[in-house]
Amino acid sequence: MGIFLLGAAVALTRFAAGGSAATTHSSSNAPPAPRRPNIIFILADDLGYGDLGCYGQKKIRTPNLDRLAAEGIRFTSFYAGSTVCMPSRAAFMLGQHTGHLNLRGNVRGGTLRADELTVAQLLQRAGYRTCLIGKWGLSDEGLPGVPQKKGFDEFVGYLENVHAHDYYPTYLWRYDPPREGHEGFDGKITLYENLGGRKELYVPDLCTKAALNFIRYSKPEFHNRYRPFFLFLNYTIPHANNELGARTGNGMEVPSDAPYTHEPWPQPEKNKAAMITRLDGYIGQLLEHLKKLKIDEDTVIFFSSDNGPHQEGGVDPKFFQSSGPFRGRKRDLTEGGIRVPMIVRWPARIKPGQVSDFPWAAWDFLPTAAEMARAETPPGIDGISILPLLLGQAQTNRHEYLYWEFHERGSKQAVRLGDWKGLRLRPGGPIELYDLKTDPGETRNLAEQHPDVVKRIEEIMATARTDAERWPLRPPPAEQAAETAPKS
Repeated sequence: MGIFLLGAAVALTRFAAGGSAATTHSSSNAPPAPRRPNIIFILADDLGYGDLGCYGQKKIRTPNLDRLAAEGIRFTSFYAGSTVCMPSRAAFMLGQHTGHLNLRGNVRGGTLRADELTVAQLLQRAGYRTCLIGKWGLSDEGLPGVPQKKGFDEFVGYLENVHAHDYYPTYLWRYDPPREGHEGFDGKITLYENLGGRKELYVPDLCTKAALNFIRYSKPEFHNRYRPFFLFLNYTIPHANNELGARTGNGMEVPSDAPYTHEPWPQPEKNKAAMITRLDGYIGQLLEHLKKLKIDEDTVIFFSSDNGPHQEGGVDPKFFQSSGPFRGRKRDLTEGGIRVPMIVRWPARIKPGQVSDFPWAAWDFLPTAAEMARAETPPGIDGISILPLLLGQAQTNRHEYLYWEFHERGSKQAVRLGDWKGLRLRPGGPIELYDLKTDPGETRNLAEQHPDVVKRIEEIMATARTDAERWPLRPPPAEQAAETAPKS
């Protein structure tokens, strides 16, 4: 029986119930250092800052994520790598912001390059067993950025973003490397339960089962030399199935709208709430599993989202105030599009019940994980390790600024400089300036009152990025058309 305990006629033995850690494989032969933590990074898809109870949500029930926050640190000034999927995930993986990434937007055929070092490769080389479950979104079939070429010993899930919109696909991608007595597998696995239009196998449920199985057989023990593991668990919840939404008006795909069936809400909003509460239930299963295996103390969990909430599939982010107190949503560089939840729990080392407004971003995960693994941080990245902050020590290293750029419907740039937020909505256009300390909703433009701050932000926007042929700073489409129109 395979990874998901499916009826699929493909042997995927290493996730099977009863799988033994003694048979596990890692492409790294480096001996693990003692008591380095297991690292689990859980990434939601289009989950807004305000979608969780611990971040102020009043209608959607998230008791397990609220518990996760109560047992660790809840960050109130954490930022996604971008305001859409592909560059945001690239920032997590590579430790770079969008001014330096090869992938600065969602593009079909986009891929991580062969020469780019991911956090998974770094941890793999440091002796970690590595696994990716769920949505990758950083390469398609046959390209250099597929998970097995970027540091993951094992993978099951979606490769590219559009496929990941479907919660009941007929196939997933699977990589299971060959080892002694096992041929391995690299290709598509058929989900027979979803053939012929049936919807019997909900992929987030499968991802959870696969994650629990991976953790069970990867538990650091004597016979695997206490090798720690890194699990990158990428749920697609609560992203919309856009094709379904276009056909039916409700793209929020979930097996049941419980426990919100009887709420007087629009059906897409019921489904969205049910998706988030279902995700919360997965987190509860994970926490109980770690406790049962007696490895919860030495396992650090990161939980976050790839960008702000969407307005797709029939939902309106204002219905649940999914952006929290912030303005904007997915595809905006205002706070609602890029400020997202971040919870970190590590019972052995992190004091529970903390709330921190320390500003950090997706590109800081790589150096933080490297320091946890006692691995050398690669040169040329934008991130810094925030491990001292997590451990209650002095965080002497901090960013002078955080930088973003985004290229849909013309190019936009944003900078956070201390409590100041600078926003430029078109190349060469004026810079809007907001004081996030007194105006987190970015409602009062203070640019005229603080020309010195505007000048510094303008300098950052000019120097924080490198030129990229695919990502020049472009004006909005209407202005581009006007520039190229024949002159009368």
